[in-house]
Amino acid sequence: MTIADQIIAFNSHLQFPGKLPEGIRVMNPFKEGPGIKDIMTQFYKKFYDDKKPRQLILGINPGRLGSGSTGVPFTDTKRMLDKCGIEIPGLKTHEPSSVFVYDVIAAYGGVEKFYQHFYISSICPLGFTAVQPGGKEINYNYYDSAALTKAAYPFIVSSLKEQLQWNISREVCYCMGTGKNAAFLQALNEKEQFFKTIVPLEHPRFVMQYKTKTKELYIDKYLSAFDTHQ
Repeated sequence: MTIADQIIAFNSHLQFPGKLPEGIRVMNPFKEGPGIKDIMTQFYKKFYDDKKPRQLILGINPGRLGSGSTGVPFTDTKRMLDKCGIEIPGLKTHEPSSVFVYDVIAAYGGVEKFYQHFYISSICPLGFTAVQPGGKEINYNYYDSAALTKAAYPFIVSSLKEQLQWNISREVCYCMGTGKNAAFLQALNEKEQFFKTIVPLEHPRFVMQYKTKTKELYIDKYLSAFDTHQ
């Protein structure tokens, strides 16, 4: 099996086994979104249909406008078409985090080169939404409540163990998020010994929301971290 086959099978069988706190819903794009499984399959077959080793980059959990719309982390429909050459008819999403990640990818040398070396996933591979008064759903992170973290913990551990059976380097893991996400992953890693080193990097959403004027500094920080651990 190629790494593409492994990722596609993993995504296709994702199912959250835990009991969720009241008002929190699991977001599984591969079962909910029309055509997302097909788009995800096209993407991984295009960029990962080999057996080469990859370094792991972990985000938090899928959001509605990125992988919630395409099945690929930090890839909205605009980047999926313009940068990856895969069209999603009838759906247009714009996610600021995706803009930053693809700026990093462009600075690294483009999608072909980047995806030959890196695999982006999430600490929790399924997303969550919270239902607000009036019925609107908003993105919710696995660490936003202690009850959800506890409910998601066994799923997080088993999902990471499965992905690390592939040709994924355990020398280093790049963590998107220097706060709660990094603290959770570092504590988890002390217990499970998944990786030799965790390298926290500012989350793309943080950069785009608060540090847009100095975005290039954060792109350089990502590239420097990649270069140090190649």
